[in-house]
Amino acid sequence: MDSESENPSLEGEEQENSAGMLESSLRDAYEAGYREGYFEGGEGIVTRLLPPNMIMPGVTVEGLIASGIRQLAPEEMIPLLPPHEVARALQDAMDDKLHLSVIRLGDGELLTLAHDTILPVEEVRKRGPFLPYSGVELPAHSIREALADALRKADIIGVPQSRHPSFQGLLLPVFRHYGLNPASLRLTSSTVNYALEEEGLLLPLLQGRKVLIVGNRAEGLALALQPHDIEISGLITPVRGVHDTELVVRAASGYAFDIALVAAGIAAVLICTEIASRLGKPAFDFGHLANKLESGA
Repeated sequence: MDSESENPSLEGEEQENSAGMLESSLRDAYEAGYREGYFEGGEGIVTRLLPPNMIMPGVTVEGLIASGIRQLAPEEMIPLLPPHEVARALQDAMDDKLHLSVIRLGDGELLTLAHDTILPVEEVRKRGPFLPYSGVELPAHSIREALADALRKADIIGVPQSRHPSFQGLLLPVFRHYGLNPASLRLTSSTVNYALEEEGLLLPLLQGRKVLIVGNRAEGLALALQPHDIEISGLITPVRGVHDTELVVRAASGYAFDIALVAAGIAAVLICTEIASRLGKPAFDFGHLANKLESGA
């Protein structure tokens, strides 16, 4: 065999070795950056705040933060409605035939609200490459303002408990921008949908009720709920994004129902508040819990 026929194999090995070295180098750089960032975000801050010529052995960053939280005045924290209180509010609204909208804010909603208000649209595009799949093509100022109006109309708002920059890091500036005082709002966790199911509150809430299901998973969710003595009064599907809000609300007006479960991404915020305010019915932003129940997981 001549040397030319061996070259492709040697070149392949060299390329594999080079790729492996690059991957290892990138991993090392990532880990070094992570360690440095972890230090600067915790121990580095403590070091800078300590009095001169002092060290504090035996006290962790977590311990210091816990101690600081214990010193906060009660008015500096805002309580969130626990799942059982949200369930009671929905039950009372159904019993008394009153409107009630329960919406939830995740990164998609917050990024949409933040674009060209809190953050430049280019930054939001980087943080939220998934937004087009949610039916939001940036810039989308009309959708942004519709979401802001929905916040003002909503009866209960689910908010993220994470202090991550894309969650509470956006939530509080967005509230300030739109003149919303979190202390005056009825807030719950943005994962209250899952909590209701996990704590065994969801099925008893819906049993014996007429339920309207809205969203692309409506058929599967209906099949999951029907065996539990839950009457499905109607399905509205598909929902192709926020621009379908008006069509959905008009369709909903043709059904007799006690509560609407809406699993429609960002559009659910608008649909829930409109069903509640215009049709006088309870509406719950059901989210990806629909997928979970449909799959039986």
